[in-house]
Amino acid sequence: MIKVNAMEERRLHIGRAANVAEPKDRRFYRAFEIMPGLLAWLTLLMIIGLSFVAPVFMAIFIIVFDVYWLIKTVYLSLHLRESYKRMRANMKVNWLEKLEGLSAVDYRPPTIKSWRDVYHLIFLPVYREEYSVIAASVESLLKTNYPKSRLAVILCYEERGGENTARAVREIAQNYKKDFFELLAVKHPDGLSGEIPGKGSNAAYAAKIVKEELIDRLGIPYSHILVSNFDIDTVLFPEYFGVLTYTFLTSANPLRASYQPVPLYVNNIWEAPSFARVVAFSATFWHTIKQEKWENATTFSSHSMPFQALLDAGFWQTNMVSEDSRIFWQCFLRYDGDYRVVPLFYPVSMDANVAPGVFETFKNVYKQQRRWGYGVENIPYFLFGFWKNKAIPKLKKFYFGFTVIEGFHSWATNAIIIFILGWLPALVGGPAFNKTVLSFNLPHITRIIMIFAMLGLVSSAVLSIFLLPPRPPKFGRFKYLWMVLQWLLFPAATIIFGALPGLDAQTRLMFGKYMGFWATPKYRRSPKTE
Repeated sequence: MIKVNAMEERRLHIGRAANVAEPKDRRFYRAFEIMPGLLAWLTLLMIIGLSFVAPVFMAIFIIVFDVYWLIKTVYLSLHLRESYKRMRANMKVNWLEKLEGLSAVDYRPPTIKSWRDVYHLIFLPVYREEYSVIAASVESLLKTNYPKSRLAVILCYEERGGENTARAVREIAQNYKKDFFELLAVKHPDGLSGEIPGKGSNAAYAAKIVKEELIDRLGIPYSHILVSNFDIDTVLFPEYFGVLTYTFLTSANPLRASYQPVPLYVNNIWEAPSFARVVAFSATFWHTIKQEKWENATTFSSHSMPFQALLDAGFWQTNMVSEDSRIFWQCFLRYDGDYRVVPLFYPVSMDANVAPGVFETFKNVYKQQRRWGYGVENIPYFLFGFWKNKAIPKLKKFYFGFTVIEGFHSWATNAIIIFILGWLPALVGGPAFNKTVLSFNLPHITRIIMIFAMLGLVSSAVLSIFLLPPRPPKFGRFKYLWMVLQWLLFPAATIIFGALPGLDAQTRLMFGKYMGFWATPKYRRSPKTE
């Protein structure tokens, strides 16, 4: 384990500006919190203002921006196709056989002599989920093609979830305890000092207990353990632990990497309203693309990492929202930039956002996207860390800083610029501008560019059909047609459930209106609720 001083330990667990001890440092951190939202609003306000006072310049800018967006769409579509092909190929491999074919000389971790030395610690944080949702995830663990004698399942549940949650966890523990190397239920007490209730604080509390009461008691080397922190609705495909173990054993410097699967939001996709399906598939496609663009990837949602790295980083932070990506930055700073994400090109399936009613689903989708957008809280965290840590190479600081900031800026602004503000110069440019050829052609040019860009949705629509789980009998074949036509909602969905919640999250951080963790309600219709 890497030893660090108390000051660095505190710095690695900053949740917001108020956690910074020194007044000067606190002001810098606060400035970093303000920056993303300020950049987004300045961009949008400048486009609006210049459309009035410099319509020719803005018209040219919008055409160039639309061309850039078209090129980027084509570029990302190629990555999507390639990543999807690799994922489908990996799903056909018997990874246990590949592990058996490895010899000790193939292993990169020096202390591991057999793949059977690798243990998997699986955290399933529970809040108020029903027995059926928890059981589906546990059942998927049982169906994996991997020795269950190397799987330890940790049901970490919230005290604030109430007696119904506690009862469901007890029933799960009783019904499945004998099926794994170990199955533990750990209750996370409510109201602990310095914590924000959520997945990170829940899992961190359980991990500390598991370290003392299971790992240290049995004497399992930390470097032999891989930790998977899954959302409770995560359902595994059969070869997940095989491909994870194989990738871990054969990757360069495997203890300095997290391992990221592709989240497919399809568990209940047939039940979701059309707009929720578009949002779910869009998220799936984006994270599929990120498997190809791994060089600037961070961890997201359900993923795996070495227990040694988790320990060196001081476990998941308990005082912020986006623990899934924050743990990457904790490790990145702790190891002086020597940490990365390794893509698995293998999926896990999760729930689309569905509620009992359409309006409630609408609200929940927005809240979920806003929580994801609140991952922007990592920008002040790593910028402050870059400023303090002189050992990280400057080029790496610039590369990660620029790509992450640009990504969040695009999230909050691009769709608004393309689908709304792109028409503004022709509307407000004034009589002089409206007499120009550029004014007359601007709507036609942008429309043509958008048509070509939207053709990329055709491939997305086709790909979404292949990602669908088996069609429930109650839905007719005509439902497949709606699965294609739903993509006509993409422009509106990208603004309402993309740009607006992203801008909302950045604005809240800018004004210091810090968010808490909002747990997405898990809802799956059963025959009894039809």
